[in-house]
Amino acid sequence: MADSKTVSGAHYSPAMDEKTHEQTYRGFVRFVEIGTGVVLCWVLALAVGGIREAWLTAIFGVILSGIAGTVGALAPAIGYKAPLAVGILLALYLAFA
Repeated sequence: MADSKTVSGAHYSPAMDEKTHEQTYRGFVRFVEIGTGVVLCWVLALAVGGIREAWLTAIFGVILSGIAGTVGALAPAIGYKAPLAVGILLALYLAFA
């Protein structure tokens, strides 16, 4: 992430709150990471349902990915790792079942 102090010509105006701006940006990036992970889990769940014809497992994967995304959003230390774990489980099921 580029820091405003190191980029030439980029300065915060006195009306802008630099700390709040940076926190908002970090929150947005975290949201995009988690959201992307959840959507990838949905795609893998659709593949499990379509290729393996295991639609109950696919539904369980979608529900589990939603829960994992919520946990990742509420616990910043976990973040994108929770949906990633669900995605790995779905990919393993798709590959070996």
